[in-house]
Amino acid sequence: MAKKVRLSELALARSGDKGDISDIGLMAFNEKNYAIIKKQVTPQRVKEHFKDWVKGNVEIYEMPNVLSLEIVMHQALGGGATKTLRFDQTGKAMGNALLFMEVEAD
Repeated sequence: MAKKVRLSELALARSGDKGDISDIGLMAFNEKNYAIIKKQVTPQRVKEHFKDWVKGNVEIYEMPNVLSLEIVMHQALGGGATKTLRFDQTGKAMGNALLFMEVEAD
């Protein structure tokens, strides 16, 4: 039976920025976890999770050789580090915030 778990139980995350783009590397602990995150961490779910923080498109690139997803979020930093009034102007905390997203796992 599937249960809801936070991504933090399945993967690690590291995030950063380029201008008004925030990117997150989501690295699964193992192949089983990679299959779960690959299926359930979608652009739509990421946008829903971050609500109005991410105003642009979300792109997700699969990196199966390292059991990871690269998540690129456009218009995600309020204009970029030199323009934004957000506390986390460089997106360093967005990876940790993503780890609070819940997915279903066996």
